[in-house]
Amino acid sequence: MDYKDYYEILGVERKASQDEIKKAYRKLAMKYHPDRNPDNKEAEEKFKEVNEAHQALGDPKKRARYDQLGSSYSQWQQRGAPGDFNWGNWAGGAPRGGGRGVQYEDVFGGAGGMGGMSDFFEAIFGMGGAGASPNPGMSRQRFEQPVSISLAEAYEGAIRILESEGKRVQVKIPAGAKTGTKVRVKGKAPGGGDLYLKVTVDKNISFERKGDDLHTETEIGAFIAMLGGKTQVKTLNGNLSLTIPAGTQPEQMMRLSGRGMPKLRNPKEKGNLYVRVKVKIPKELSEEQKKLLGEVWGKK
Repeated sequence: MDYKDYYEILGVERKASQDEIKKAYRKLAMKYHPDRNPDNKEAEEKFKEVNEAHQALGDPKKRARYDQLGSSYSQWQQRGAPGDFNWGNWAGGAPRGGGRGVQYEDVFGGAGGMGGMSDFFEAIFGMGGAGASPNPGMSRQRFEQPVSISLAEAYEGAIRILESEGKRVQVKIPAGAKTGTKVRVKGKAPGGGDLYLKVTVDKNISFERKGDDLHTETEIGAFIAMLGGKTQVKTLNGNLSLTIPAGTQPEQMMRLSGRGMPKLRNPKEKGNLYVRVKVKIPKELSEEQKKLLGEVWGKK
């Protein structure tokens, strides 16, 4: 298991004050927050790493223990002693009496829920990972439960009924949920821990989702493309009439502002709907149609 330098991750000195640590954390969390970096796995991993560093250094008791570990690890490195560092002396040493699972502070408001801590963190602080103390006063274990929803449910929000220890629990999945979104159900896991629903949004044959934007297609006739007109476009909130300007080209993209997915943190705001226009060319024309087209294009 590799040692994690939480001070380096936050970009602060080891003598930094608690206020300096908090400021550094919030700056980096804002930078790497998933809402600002949609579908960016690298930013998501960095966001987790920054949160973990803040969990360790933002709590004075955890920080003191981490500093003791860092001192011992540094001395071991300087000695160049054979064999691996003895992690067993440090495993499962979290302060007792907390009784609360580790939660990310979400700088955008609400609960974070970006996944579990690293093996290093769980071993050192005893949050239910390898080497954690079985002491009942330690932090409660977290549980994850996968759940699938349709794109329409992701648009409107959804309700799921779960059973935990013989009790039925109603859970609301917020509008704007994405694949990978985690919804915390506080205190409803076995033993009183927190339950996390890990959301998967099923694919939709009519829409492709990219962040908070939706992409779809509509087919129009060649004459509407040339002369202009209207066509019906399907949205997740019903059909709407789309104006086709004269001279519309095949594969042209049209943007419908605010017709995409609700934003997870602010469902009143929505992404955009992009409509790709497919132009249907007739395979057969009547003699009259050919004559008219010839007159339009100057052909005989």
